[in-house]
Amino acid sequence: QVQLVESGGGLVQAGASLRLSCVASGRSFTDYAMGWFRQAPGKARDFVAAVTWSGGSTAYADSVKGRFTISRDNAKNTVYLQMNSLKPEDTAVYYCAARGGYYKSTISRQLEFYDNWGQGTQVTVSS
Repeated sequence: QVQLVESGGGLVQAGASLRLSCVASGRSFTDYAMGWFRQAPGKARDFVAAVTWSGGSTAYADSVKGRFTISRDNAKNTVYLQMNSLKPEDTAVYYCAARGGYYKSTISRQLEFYDNWGQGTQVTVSS
């Protein structure tokens, strides 16, 4: 399994940008498909973006398409979420997630697909 630690969250005004990072340790980062999810207070944890082990395939929630970009640097054991044109509706705790082995080339929007999770990083967007 892999250990995941998110960073880069903060308090920003609407229209600003943030870049979240997720650093992995424990085994080869290359062997994992990665995803980002977010959870607002009192709400379910929702899909944001996903990327395969190679970085060649990505998927996005409709609510962030065109504004957010997921990418990875396997040499640095890191996956990123670049967030532009932030809206108050983007306010949530953002979680990094991973699924390895046979599923490393899979794109999944499903919460239950992932079996490794980070601790989360808070993103707050004011109006």
